[in-house]
Amino acid sequence: MNTKTESQILIVEDEIKLANLLGDYFTQAQFKHHCIHDGLQVIDWVKVNKPEIILLDVMLPGKDGMQICREIRQFSDVPILMVTAKVEEIDRLLGLDIGADDYICKPFSPKEVVARVKAILRRTQGELVIQNGLSLDENRFEVNLNGKKLALTVVEFQLFKPLFSEPGRIFSREQLMNSMYSDNRIVSDRTIDSHIKKLRKKLNEISPEQELIQSVYGAGYRLVN
Repeated sequence: MNTKTESQILIVEDEIKLANLLGDYFTQAQFKHHCIHDGLQVIDWVKVNKPEIILLDVMLPGKDGMQICREIRQFSDVPILMVTAKVEEIDRLLGLDIGADDYICKPFSPKEVVARVKAILRRTQGELVIQNGLSLDENRFEVNLNGKKLALTVVEFQLFKPLFSEPGRIFSREQLMNSMYSDNRIVSDRTIDSHIKKLRKKLNEISPEQELIQSVYGAGYRLVN
């Protein structure tokens, strides 16, 4: 079954080594991907396979990325992240006349590309995707781990959301309490700890080898990144 933790990315890049490097990084981040190196092959592939996001280089053999972007916009609103190596092209990309969602300039860090793709998916799908096999869908109030849905209560979902949104950041109990309850009610630290314990148990039932939520003595909790 295809889940959002396996979002399909189309990488359109004629530098084969760079395309393969990006593919390796996306695989590590729990994404499926497909690479195309010739601009003439893109439109037909997109129509058949319907990727969830396209990483599209501007300079391509056969047909350039800007023309491809315009043609895709005639039949699809799939998010498109344009890649350019020429500073003078940025003004054209920023003009939005080609319908791109964002752009990134070469040379870039593959980690930055992965982060940018995640941000675009977050805006367009209401879902965040990170490593460790975790995904969160705000529209459905769902959290998945390794493709399996966690049966979370509304309070547990609201508790988990800030941890998930900023992995590695330490959240105090007060900050987590404010995210859990919108009515400014006062709850004890013990209540937060109890919910964390239940959340950990549900995560461990799916992946017992991973300690995804860490306690930071005297500070609070964080999600490992």
